[in-house]
Amino acid sequence: MFIVSLTYKAELSEVDKHIDDHIVYLEKYYTLGKFIASGRKVPRIGGIILVKAANKAEVDTIIKEDPFNIANVASYDVTEFIPTMASKEFEAIKSCT
Repeated sequence: MFIVSLTYKAELSEVDKHIDDHIVYLEKYYTLGKFIASGRKVPRIGGIILVKAANKAEVDTIIKEDPFNIANVASYDVTEFIPTMASKEFEAIKSCT
């Protein structure tokens, strides 16, 4: 599993120009079973996506399709981790490795 942390490099007015396309991108990867959860950072300086992927190269390929990346309005930090404990509600997350 990977945590993708996006940080906006542009003003929110510029980021918002690409938000609809970014949502379509998110929906695509939720449908493909790659995205587990996503949302905005507070304060709104970027976002977080939990990604189920075989390796970092796969995550990098997915990120290349993000309209925020294509428009160069966000930077990305990718962290791999292996979930070994989870609450009962999130027990299935341990199988995302």
